[in-house]
Amino acid sequence: MAEFQSLREVQLVNEKQAARILAVSVAALRRWRREGRGPDVTHCERCVRYDLRSIERFLDQNSSVNTQRAADRKSAAQLEVRREHARLHR
Repeated sequence: MAEFQSLREVQLVNEKQAARILAVSVAALRRWRREGRGPDVTHCERCVRYDLRSIERFLDQNSSVNTQRAADRKSAAQLEVRREHARLHR
């Protein structure tokens, strides 16, 4: 039963959704993946998926708090993560 509980917590989004959340292009996301950067990725056969928690961790670890613009971008991305989370739980 514990296995199923942890699976319920996993919320995967596709490349396009992840790119929108991070406010970057899909091409940038793919480049980051090739370079070993960006949020952790999950491959299901040929499908690429991102866990919303890994996107949030990536934002926390890579956002600069020194500029207001970076803070605004981080807030917008975190809001997008919360919206996607809510949409998946409907």
